[in-house]
Amino acid sequence: MSKTVVIVGSLDTKGREFAFIRDLIEKEGLQTLVIDFGVMGAPAFEADIKRGEVAEAAGGDLAYLSSGEHKDLAMRTMADGLAKVVSKLYQQGRIDGIIGMGGTGGTSIATAAMRALPVGLPKVMVSTVGGGDVSAYAGTRDITFMPSIVDVAGINSISRKIYTNAAGAIAGMVKMDIPAPAQEKPLVTASMFGNTTDCVDRARTIVENNDYEVLVFHATGAGGKTMESLIEDGFITASMDITTTELADAVCGGVFSAGMQRGLAASRAGIPAVIVPGCVDMANFWGIDTVPGKYRNRNLYEWNPNVTLLRTNVEENRQIGELIAAAANASSAPVAILLPLKGVSMLDSEGGRFWDPQADQACFQAIKSNLNPGIPVIEMENNINDPQFADKVAETLLAMLNHQ
Repeated sequence: MSKTVVIVGSLDTKGREFAFIRDLIEKEGLQTLVIDFGVMGAPAFEADIKRGEVAEAAGGDLAYLSSGEHKDLAMRTMADGLAKVVSKLYQQGRIDGIIGMGGTGGTSIATAAMRALPVGLPKVMVSTVGGGDVSAYAGTRDITFMPSIVDVAGINSISRKIYTNAAGAIAGMVKMDIPAPAQEKPLVTASMFGNTTDCVDRARTIVENNDYEVLVFHATGAGGKTMESLIEDGFITASMDITTTELADAVCGGVFSAGMQRGLAASRAGIPAVIVPGCVDMANFWGIDTVPGKYRNRNLYEWNPNVTLLRTNVEENRQIGELIAAAANASSAPVAILLPLKGVSMLDSEGGRFWDPQADQACFQAIKSNLNPGIPVIEMENNINDPQFADKVAETLLAMLNHQ
């Protein structure tokens, strides 16, 4: 049976464009299922799932939304309804890929539906904002953005090429068969930064040698959110949260924040976790000129021309420690905290640029003071990147998994 590509968009303002990519996709031997989320003018052609069904899925009244007086409500309703419709299609096994096109409004609605679909299912978004910061549209999902170059308004010498490439991209993705691994292994997550790479690489190798597959996430805000979304979705068996630096950004207002809830996903999912205050010595900002004025007299390090690191102080570390303890306290599964007493990053080592034992101890003491009785805290006279510390992280996690 042929696979199906779902096409989502406003068939009133962009019907001709959607008919164009529909025909191209079908020429590739795939079925299409068109969903219309326009609310204003008449659709250019009849969709397989009409706009009224989309509005109804979110409890909306299409006639009310079509008046033009409630555009904000219409956007929210159609985004919610579309997400519900495509989720149902996925549950029914009727969607193998999804593609949308639009400006900011169309992108917002279409990607709301794409974010409701699992990682791995092909998603292509042709957008007027595709070349900019699309993090708000992508969320934690693997959406492929294609800049439309010109507005999605008509078929011309530029857009014809863009639409054809987009149709080819989604068709190619959907047609590809994913090679099966030699052996399906339980998944373990790990968080990493350049300043904890040695630790994570060594711990990962040990865990993988014990028949687990380790997924490593770069702790850049989006990385932590993506890691935790996979945990929440039930894909993950255990967590090595070695690099909790995103909490430093949450406390200091840095650019790599994943929110104050960062760290809670493993606890809420009830999976074993080892937590380390890795790289909590640093909060991240872009170029030196972007660092807020209140931090200009602090210990700053230009990691590269685009990233400036702020050394966190005693009070900030106290707050970070409280957040780590709260994450551990929420767990219903085995959890342990490992403390590297000789530094939480490569920079935070004796003689290093961010070496500050007093700030580190503020974090460690806040963790121990706020932790529930019975949760083990393992203190080691090592820097986080010492082999002995990495070995203990892996050993502790494997012991939890072996006693489940």
